[in-house]
Amino acid sequence: MTATVIIFIFLAYLIGSVSSAVLICRLKKLPDPRAHGSNNPGTTNVLRLGGPQAAAWVLLADLLKGTIPVYCAYWAGFEPVYIGLVGVAACLGHIYPIFFHFKGGKAVATSMGAMLPLGMDVAGLLVGCWLLVVALSGYSSLAAIVTALAAPVFTYFIKPEYTLPVSMLGCLVILRHHENIARLYNGTELKIWRKFSMNKSTDTDKQETKKDAQE
Repeated sequence: MTATVIIFIFLAYLIGSVSSAVLICRLKKLPDPRAHGSNNPGTTNVLRLGGPQAAAWVLLADLLKGTIPVYCAYWAGFEPVYIGLVGVAACLGHIYPIFFHFKGGKAVATSMGAMLPLGMDVAGLLVGCWLLVVALSGYSSLAAIVTALAAPVFTYFIKPEYTLPVSMLGCLVILRHHENIARLYNGTELKIWRKFSMNKSTDTDKQETKKDAQE
C-alpha cells in the first residue's frame, strides 16, 4: 500500500465524517436527528423529522460522500481492493464521524454512493432491490440488509473484479444494522410508514398541546 493510497483513505474518512443530516437539520432549524426520531442521522429519519425536501438534500449529500472519493480513487488508477478500502473509509467516516463526536448513521446511502462508479446498471439493480423489498415488507432496514447481501451478487455478474470491495461495503452495512436485525427477529421493528405516521402524530399532539396552553 503506497502513501497515496493511505492519503486517499484518510481523506475519504474525513469526507464521510461530514454529517449532512446534522448540518441540514441545523440549517432548516429541525431537531437534531441524533436525539430525535430513530436517533439515526440519516435520510429516513430526516424524512420523518423534516419532510421530503430536507431528506432529499441529505440523501444527495450522503451519496456524494461515497461517490466522490471512490471516483477519485478509480481515476487515480488504484487496484480494486484499494478502491474498496477508500469506499469503506468513507462509510466509516459516516458511521463514526470525527467532527460529530463519532455518532453517525448506518452508511446505507454512502455505501450506495461508493458503488455508483461501478455503473448505472449496478446502481439501478441496487435501487430496484431496495424499493422492491420496501414495497413488499415495509421495512427500510430489511431493504438495506437485503440490498447489501445482493450487491456482491450483482457486481459478480457485471464487474466481477470489484466483487471483493463491494462485499466489504456490504458487510459493513449489515454489521451496522445489527440492532435492526434483532428487532426484525423479535418482531419489534417498525415499518417505514408507521414510523413516519408516528412522528406526524407526535408533532400534531405537540402543536395541539401548545395551542391549548396558549388559549
